[in-house]
Amino acid sequence: MEKERNLPLQLDNEMGFTLYACSKELIRKYYTPVLERLELTYTAYLAMLALWEQDGVRVSDLGKRLYLDSGTLTPLLKKMEKQGLVERRRSEEDERTVRIFLTAQGRALRERAKPLLATLRHTLPDAPALFTQLKNLLRGL
Repeated sequence: MEKERNLPLQLDNEMGFTLYACSKELIRKYYTPVLERLELTYTAYLAMLALWEQDGVRVSDLGKRLYLDSGTLTPLLKKMEKQGLVERRRSEEDERTVRIFLTAQGRALRERAKPLLATLRHTLPDAPALFTQLKNLLRGL
């Protein structure tokens, strides 16, 4: 049995896959039911969190903050714009730069989200200890 755990090119032996699968299951089980009530995907929720912290950021900076490339971020922002949550504006200083701004609806969503998402902290298994370990792992990478 020990020998099988060390075999290369086995899906179950890949740390990246294990983290990926855990992340997907965590999102599916805990976040998705709450976020559906807010009409947000998990990725849109992450974008909203970043924008609630700092409105009017450049698209490129938002992508870096969320670890998303432009091929993923641009369609997401277009969808969020259609939902009325954000507005994309070209910078007056440099028209090559696009900034993302929350709309009034996007700002109001934060207040709706607070009580719904606050419950997650109490329902996630081993949340504080696990969160600390994961943050340390990310910093190490």
